[in-house]
Formats: sequence, C-alpha cells, structure tokens
Amino acid sequence: MIRKPLGPDELAEQCCQMRKTIIQTIGNANMGHIGGDLSVIDILGTLYFNVLQVNPEDPIAPDRDRFILSKGHCAVALYTAMAYAGYFPVEEMSTFVQPQSRLNGHPCNEKLPGVETSTGPLGHGLPVGVGAAIGAKIQKKPWQVYVVVGDGEIQEGSNWEAAMTAAYKKLDNLTLIIDRNRLQQGDRTDDVTSLEPLTERFKSFGWDSLEVDGHDYGALIEALKAPRVESKPRCLVANTFKGKGVSFIQDRVEWHHKVPSPEQVEEALNELERGV
Repeated sequence: MIRKPLGPDELAEQCCQMRKTIIQTIGNANMGHIGGDLSVIDILGTLYFNVLQVNPEDPIAPDRDRFILSKGHCAVALYTAMAYAGYFPVEEMSTFVQPQSRLNGHPCNEKLPGVETSTGPLGHGLPVGVGAAIGAKIQKKPWQVYVVVGDGEIQEGSNWEAAMTAAYKKLDNLTLIIDRNRLQQGDRTDDVTSLEPLTERFKSFGWDSLEVDGHDYGALIEALKAPRVESKPRCLVANTFKGKGVSFIQDRVEWHHKVPSPEQVEEALNELERGV
C-alpha cells in the first residue's frame, strides 16, 4: 500500500463516492449487477484503502497481496475500487462494456493490470485463492491472499472442496470474505439452499470463522487486521444488504441485475447525497 490507510469516517466518505460511480456506470452502460455491487463495495473499499498491501503503480509487484473477487459479475464494484485506488483513471469507468474497453462485464486479468485472475463462472475464486496461498507457503513469501465470494456462490461445491484443502494445508495466509446479502439471482438464498449456520460450518471445516457487519468499516478493519490464528485460514461472514444505500434497490431481489432508468439514477444519487 502506497497511501495512508483510511479510517472508518474517511472510508464512509470514499465508499459513498464509489456508490455514486457504480450507479452512474451501470446507468450509462445499461448493464450490470447493481444490487451486489452496492452490497460489496464497503468490503472492497476497506480492503483497497486500509488492508491490502498493493501498489497500483506496480500492479504485478512480486510481494503484493493477492485479491480475488470471485463474484465476478460484480465487476463494476471491483473496477470502481481499483479506479479510486489509482490503478486507472476514474473517467475510464465510462467505457464499461464498450467495444475495446478494458472493463469487461466480468474482470479479465489479461486486459486490466491489477486483476489477479479472470472471474465470472462462480465457485472458482476460492480454489484459485487456495492455490495462491499454497504457492506463498512453498516460496516462504509473506504476502496474504484475500478472496471475496457471494453467499449464493457458496452453494457451489467447489468452494467446500477448497475449504477442506485450505484447512488441511494450514493456510493462515488466506482470508475468505463472504458477502452475505441473503439474495441471489431470482430468490433469497435460504429459499434456494439453506446456508446456515454458515459461520459454524466453516469452523467445523477447521477455519477461524466469525461474523461481522459488512457495512461497518471499523468492524471490518478490526476483523481483517486481527491477529491470525496459527495454522488456520480465516473466514469472515460479512452481513450486508443487497443494494445498500439506495432505498428502492436495497434488499430487493429484482435488482440482482436490473438497470436503473435515468430518473432512478438521479433519484439514487440524490439519496446518497442526502445520506438517506
């Protein structure tokens, strides 16, 4: 990290601005996954502006921390965090999904430096993260691996294979963050496949597992920077709201990938400006 870490109050201001950019980007492109972008942006903001040891001016520095957004359909949130962190100009967000843009509908590591691995098909990010954490252990490198997944994505069996492997390999350099917004495409997660008790399930797999308010910047910082339990990977079940910050989007299943009209974009921006 080449900047001074932002504290909770500064993160609140930063993430409010990033929410505005997310809404404008999706509205302009007429494409995106606004609900999940708004649920995860506080997590991404905390990572990029307080936790991750990365250098946007040298995005492939050998000893950088590795971050993987497994829920790749929320690419706008990732691009927004990266842009504000200095990986590319914020103005480039206006090119999202345009021809020849580096900002694909799903993140592509061959197009955009700083994207660790291409994601989109769900259930792949944690297995890749486990491999990266094993690689760091083999090479005796100090960098950490962070993976963010969606809670609907946890229904993918590949995550549980990776969870078993991470515990078996004692990957205390790996942190998994679950964006627990309780909604997925078309329904509530627990009406599709019950995930609870999610925190206890990861504990039973041998992880250091805890719950946190995914919109509380102080709590996120404390949990992400807490001393590691030796030989255990860490799982944070971050309780969030899909569409957080915009009243007519928040906790509404239809906003998984619904696009706001120009009038709704304006309404959402006004809400954020007023702090509603």
